Amino acid sequence: MGKKRFIKTTGRYMVRLVTLLIAISIISFILVSMSPVDPVQQYVGAVPNVSMEQREKIAQYWGLDKPPVERFGIWAKSLLQGDFGTSLIYRRPVLDIIGEKFAASLALMITAWLLSGIIGFSIGCVMGAFNGKWPDRILKKICLTMCAIPTFWIGIVLLMVFSAKLGWFPMGMSVPKGVPSDQVTIWQRLHHLILPALTLSFLSFANIALHTREKLTDVLESDYVLFAKAKGESRFCILKRHGLRNIMLPAVTMQFGSFSELFGGSVLAETVFSYPGLGAAASAAGMGSDIPLLLGITLFSAVFVFTGNLLANIIYGVVDPQIREGYQSEQ
Repeated sequence: MGKKRFIKTTGRYMVRLVTLLIAISIISFILVSMSPVDPVQQYVGAVPNVSMEQREKIAQYWGLDKPPVERFGIWAKSLLQGDFGTSLIYRRPVLDIIGEKFAASLALMITAWLLSGIIGFSIGCVMGAFNGKWPDRILKKICLTMCAIPTFWIGIVLLMVFSAKLGWFPMGMSVPKGVPSDQVTIWQRLHHLILPALTLSFLSFANIALHTREKLTDVLESDYVLFAKAKGESRFCILKRHGLRNIMLPAVTMQFGSFSELFGGSVLAETVFSYPGLGAAASAAGMGSDIPLLLGITLFSAVFVFTGNLLANIIYGVVDPQIREGYQSEQ
């Protein structure tokens, strides 16, 4: 029964993923096709004296002279064969660019993900432990303010303060300029990574902190915690035995659910810091009407976010057996 249930559950997730990718492909292709940016003009750039015949040959070479429905059919057929096409901007296969750029983005997102989880959970615990007191009021106002501040604005402020004024961190890029890639040290990479990761972590740590605060407040006001207080247990002991154990599950779920926010915020963070990751490539593809690259990154991001949500569901079931049993009973 366990094997059958596993196969059935896996098949259901695969059907959802395929349906999601089909819907995203159609919607994204329609939106990109409606873009006012001319792909041929972006391809030739500032090259002067490009005749109409040359423009028509370029459009024919890239298949831009065909109707949108026919272009989508050709692209979808190639996609099923594992060919994501060739980027108009980079003149290279889309999969090669995604693999290269994602390696840089993955380091940025993992660092920001860890920072947002650690900072958000810690601040949420402090607010919940001091509910209604001055630490809670101050930290709550800070978190609410951070929720309303755009990512790019935070990045610009950090650049102005820590790079331009104090000179503690570089202005951008993932490695120092003029240094060969095989000679870049780990410290140099981390030095370039700190500010973008810190900027990206601000996108979700406030939500995690506020969510953790609410859950911890509910736990500390429950009957069994009041009973523990009546028995003479200390605040730290109550927080450790009852509070942290009961808020770990929603915190973990919230953390894994923040993948979509991190991926979306990486576009702005990488643009501000000139960080050569997948977000910057997506921004360049959108501005340059690079349809193959933009669609490839869109599909890849959908799989990435879907995987994050799937991991959250799996961890949810592992941490809380009651939820797993309830979920299995619905199968």
